[in-house]
Amino acid sequence: MGKGEKSALSCFGYPISIFFIVVNEFCERFSYYGMRAVLVLYFKYFLQWDNNLATVVYHTFVAVCYLTPILGAIVADSWLGKFKTIIYLSIVYAIGQVVMSVSAIHDLTDGNRDGTPDNISIHVALSMIGLILIAFGTGGIKPCVAAFGGDQFDESQDKQRSRFFSIFYLSINAGSLLSTIITPILRGQECGIHSQQKCYPLAFGVPAALMAVALVVFVVGSGMYKKVSPQGNIMVQVFKCISFAISNRFRNRSKSIPKREHWMDWAKEKYDDRLIAQIKMVVKVLFLYIPLPMFWALFDQQGSRWTLQATTMDGNFGAMQIQPDQMQTINAILILVLVPIVDVVVYPLIKKCKLNFTPLKRMTVGMFFAAMAFVAAALVQVSIDNTLPTFPTSTQIQVKVINLGTQNLTVNFRETKSNFSMVLDHLQEADYRTLQVSSEMDVNYGNRTEPLIIANLPWALRYTYIISNQNGLSTNWAEDITSKPEQGSNAIRFINNLPETINITVDDTSLGEISPFSFSNYTMQNLGTKKIQGITETGKNCTVDSMKFGFGSSYTIIINECTASMTLKYIEDIQPNTIHMALQIPQYFLITIGEVVFSVTGLEFSYSQAPSNMKSVLQAGWLLTVAVGNIVVLIVAGAAGLGEQWAEYILFAALLVAVCIIFAVMAYFYTYVDPAEIEAQFDADGNKKKEKEKEALGYEIGDGPQSQTKM
Repeated sequence: MGKGEKSALSCFGYPISIFFIVVNEFCERFSYYGMRAVLVLYFKYFLQWDNNLATVVYHTFVAVCYLTPILGAIVADSWLGKFKTIIYLSIVYAIGQVVMSVSAIHDLTDGNRDGTPDNISIHVALSMIGLILIAFGTGGIKPCVAAFGGDQFDESQDKQRSRFFSIFYLSINAGSLLSTIITPILRGQECGIHSQQKCYPLAFGVPAALMAVALVVFVVGSGMYKKVSPQGNIMVQVFKCISFAISNRFRNRSKSIPKREHWMDWAKEKYDDRLIAQIKMVVKVLFLYIPLPMFWALFDQQGSRWTLQATTMDGNFGAMQIQPDQMQTINAILILVLVPIVDVVVYPLIKKCKLNFTPLKRMTVGMFFAAMAFVAAALVQVSIDNTLPTFPTSTQIQVKVINLGTQNLTVNFRETKSNFSMVLDHLQEADYRTLQVSSEMDVNYGNRTEPLIIANLPWALRYTYIISNQNGLSTNWAEDITSKPEQGSNAIRFINNLPETINITVDDTSLGEISPFSFSNYTMQNLGTKKIQGITETGKNCTVDSMKFGFGSSYTIIINECTASMTLKYIEDIQPNTIHMALQIPQYFLITIGEVVFSVTGLEFSYSQAPSNMKSVLQAGWLLTVAVGNIVVLIVAGAAGLGEQWAEYILFAALLVAVCIIFAVMAYFYTYVDPAEIEAQFDADGNKKKEKEKEALGYEIGDGPQSQTKM
């Protein structure tokens, strides 16, 4: 037992200390995935970023989260040890979560109490500080916690250690699943001091609290842990050896100097044969990792593009109302279902059919399934696009006319290439008409013509004109919303068609007094039926239940009568989301199958092909592919500049299919090795016992197929 170690208290053969580690991991994963589940919507709806900027920052954050594990591993193994590294970085992590929660408090800078931050730059700055701290915290402890749990077992407890890792993995999935269900619900609540808004502080605050709990639980178990002292980081040794081999080869590039069998052999002047042979095995696997980031580029868009796609869909599942960010739970649920099915049913059936479905073949199939998931997402996006309204460009306006008079109304549009007229009956409306800068418009009632001056109106907007002949020819107009209501809300407003002023309340929201022949302001209402109450200036009180509102609609409601009841006419300005979120299930199903046969298999393959003391190196390499994949999203989405989202989905699918083919070719020329057999060729000092290294390693990549076991 090394310095710093102690005998572990046990229960049923397991160290009691692992309980604290498992609970810590559950809370930490809840904190991370819960925060990440609502992050892209926070960018879009609170910070008011567009879809592209929200996606860029989201994937940059995820990339940093998967780059920092390398730093965490080096710090833990070289200086602080795993225990102190987890403690210190967990404190950084918890502070970051608290800062994120504070950044989402709209009342922090809402001086005029209108529900909108007056200085959004303060919130952006706090958000970026919080995300940086979280990225270093979660990434830094990622390579430490599982390894620290493994340190708690004696060498004779292999069975218990194996079960611990299964329980550890289960805690990760449980934390992820629960958080992606709960935090979107918290986000959907309304909170605030002076005005009620979507409760992002609570959605970030609960993960912050769970991270604090994770830290406290881990510290409480401090006295029971085995704390192995830092032994030096193998990754540092690997980097030094590779650097020396490259520099030595460069110094000896003369043609007169004999070539060596492998470029790593140029390190033999300084490093022992065993280390060089181990690095050769690692380099072969890392070479295969080169195409893998493209898979993660697609996979991690579940939390960005796919969540944004869900915001334009109908989330009404009968008794349940699903939030857009809750759709990510489908992946976690399917993982728990598909992993045992694939392991217990699918793989054994393939084996019975005598098909050689090796790990690299599985990974190739997984990449193909992920590509098909994006084809499915593109088909869903096309269906959504067909239901979205067309809004005016910077050189256009759109006009809707409503006839509130008792006679028929003729509306004339005179444009450069054509003229257009329409006749509207009493209480009839016309659809939006798109007009150019040079267009003219007038209305006719009997013998009277009233021109409507549109040239001086701000462009790229929608307008509604109302016309009445009850007290002479009267017109009024209002500016309409020019985007889908956010977060599934419904924008409604009222037109008072009564001869007296009326005060309108929708549920608990008062719209104030509306004068005759006037518009109210918009109010945002969520899904369902609302109670509409009106009180006129003469004391008439009328109440009615509204129509059932869906997701993302806009209505202008005409008040025609207020007696015992209220008579209303609904005019749909923007139709509600009609494409159901259930249509996203096929794409989640396909990408989860891809994850099961790609990610799980990739970890197994990496572990089996890594030398005993370099498994952490390949684990770091694997995490690096995730980071690079998120960077690929930024590069491809930015460079492509595609105006249509469905086209971007198809582009990513096509790129992954191309990469999949390249990976299949690379895998075909890969020869599996047995690391234990190769390591057995060396003595305790790292010197080669016999010249069989080439036979064990097989031919290097590029030498062609030399084995019956491929891919």
